Amino acid sequence: MTSSKAGIRIEDLHLSFGATKVLEGINMVIEPGEFFAFLGPSGSGKSTLLRAIAGFGPTPHGRILIGDRDIANLPPWKRNVGMVFQSYALWPHMSVRKNVAFGLEERKMPAREIGPKVEAALETVNLLNLADRMPAQLSGGQQQRVALARTIAIEPQVLLLDEPLSNLDAALRVQMRRELLALQRKLGLTTIFVTHDQEEANTTSDRMAVLNKGVIQQIGTPQALYDHPANTFVAGFLGTANILNGTIQGQSFMTAGGQRLSVAKPVENASRIVLRPQNVQLTAAGGDIPGKVTHREFLGSQIRYLVETPDGQIIVDTLHSTGIPPYDEGAPVFLTIDSHSAPLLTD
Repeated sequence: MTSSKAGIRIEDLHLSFGATKVLEGINMVIEPGEFFAFLGPSGSGKSTLLRAIAGFGPTPHGRILIGDRDIANLPPWKRNVGMVFQSYALWPHMSVRKNVAFGLEERKMPAREIGPKVEAALETVNLLNLADRMPAQLSGGQQQRVALARTIAIEPQVLLLDEPLSNLDAALRVQMRRELLALQRKLGLTTIFVTHDQEEANTTSDRMAVLNKGVIQQIGTPQALYDHPANTFVAGFLGTANILNGTIQGQSFMTAGGQRLSVAKPVENASRIVLRPQNVQLTAAGGDIPGKVTHREFLGSQIRYLVETPDGQIIVDTLHSTGIPPYDEGAPVFLTIDSHSAPLLTD
């Protein structure tokens, strides 16, 4: 399979459903061949943005460029993008082969060219041996591969994936996201993946855009966004976070509960500090913040504690080690904080 790599540029995009604003001031650049994720909670606008790129729904205000071509006002079939839907949208009365051929037939491709392209697409997703089966005879993962094969058969410049793993069980989702990434790397297709699952976005994307209420909150690599969130929403949405209120005082952050935490680089007007559970240590005596264990969860490789402190409840993750007894609920403890690496936020 071959395709022409193309980047995507979105400029000042706005979209409303009637009087309701759904997307506001969207600006981003997605590089050719990049695996890019739109991440956000339900109602954040991520699927609406994906559908705007595909050409489904109301025409937005602003520009959507694939390469140097503005496609914002073009119908879907003239955009040269391929979209895989959450439901896979396979024709139940057609065989796997017929499903994959459907898009090529709709484009009036000569019959002599359709067969080889279908074979190549099915071989790419390792389903050539199931070409004559019906969708009902396939597993969820196999159906997803058929939907992918149907999409890549038309050789789009951009691949759009609208929560394609949400219908699979947990173990299969892990397997399929690895296969999906391997396929994307093999084809070199510019790919946008919509998900509300941060683990899926973290493990597949080169970069991601975090959306909330139709506005991009931050764009960057998964690690950069996790380590350096732009605001409280990003910090709380990407992983578990303890967000403590307070003020900057010299080289320290004074929490609302009266605890002084030293920081490497004070941020003017910072009013919050972000403490990840793995950056807090539990000790029986001595530490930065006193507390009491109120809840304990065994997570296999880790034990998660909820600790009541003068600054409210703080979540702490510790490594589980055989033979070392955990802290009991109700036990008095102290928290030692790695505050030097903790992000400081102004909002």
